[in-house]
Amino acid sequence: MENRKALVVDDEFHIVQVVAIKLKNNGFDVVTAENGSDGYDLASETLPDIIISDYQMPIMSGVEMIEKLRQNPETAHIPVIMLTARGFAIEDEQKEQLRVSACLSKPFSPREVLATIEDVLKQDAAV
Repeated sequence: MENRKALVVDDEFHIVQVVAIKLKNNGFDVVTAENGSDGYDLASETLPDIIISDYQMPIMSGVEMIEKLRQNPETAHIPVIMLTARGFAIEDEQKEQLRVSACLSKPFSPREVLATIEDVLKQDAAV
């Protein structure tokens, strides 16, 4: 079985590192970006199985990146997990509109991220 691909987009280097290491140790190929603009370009190029993105980032926010991904037929289906700092909750309506699969609040444990990713990919495969 080919490795699953994950894209991690966050402007906080340590978060990208922690999530990327956890995923690599669990058989994922990981690509990373530090803002939504690079994240969008990488998603379009690599077509990952799942995207883990921060909400608040410079240049292009996670929400703006997802809006762009959803407009591109090649990336519209990719499940996205959103990481949010406390106080930056996404409204349910916006979550539905953008088809965000899950939201995790920072700080989170790498195990929690991995479990959420596995759940989302399982649900996605079942659809």
